[in-house]
Amino acid sequence: MIELMRQRISVREYQDQSIEPEKIALLQEALLRSPTSRNRRPWTFVFVSDKPTLEKLSTCKPHGASFIKDAAQAVVICADPERCDVWIEDCSIAATVLQLTAQSLGLGSCWVQVRKRRHDDTSAEEMVQNLLHLDRKLKVEAIITLGYPLEPFAERDLELHTEKILQWSGDEV
Repeated sequence: MIELMRQRISVREYQDQSIEPEKIALLQEALLRSPTSRNRRPWTFVFVSDKPTLEKLSTCKPHGASFIKDAAQAVVICADPERCDVWIEDCSIAATVLQLTAQSLGLGSCWVQVRKRRHDDTSAEEMVQNLLHLDRKLKVEAIITLGYPLEPFAERDLELHTEKILQWSGDEV
C-alpha cells in the first residue's frame, strides 16, 4: 500500500486509450467494498465513458475540471444524505479507495471537487445532477477521472515536513 501511495499523483493528462472491462469491474468492486459508516452505504457511483458526456462534465466548474474530457472514464461520486449523516466522509473514503485501486491497476486518476463549487449561475452539483439526470436527493461530492497516464508514474520526491504535521502526545517518539 505504501508503494502505491508513494507513486500516486493527480493525473490530468491521459492517453487516448479505453480501460479494459475487467479493470472497470475491479474498480467497481473496490467501490462496493469501501468502508462505510455503520454499513449504511449511502453512495451511488455513476460511471461515465461517453466522450460527449465527459466533454460536458469538463465544464462543471470554471477551473480544475477541463481535463475530464480527456479521461477514458469518470466516476461521479454521489450520496443520499438521508441514509447517513457522514455521507461526505463515506464518499471521500470510497473515492480514495477508487484512486488507490486505479493506481494498483496502472491507471492514473484525479479528484475533481464538485460539492460547494460554482458553475455559472448555479452550483457545479446542480449542473452534474441535470446532465446525468440524477435524483435530486443525491448530493454530488466529486468526480474521479481515470485513464492511462500520458507520462509514466515515478515516485514523488516529497518534503514531508513531519515536524510540522505529525505531533506526539506522551512518551511516543
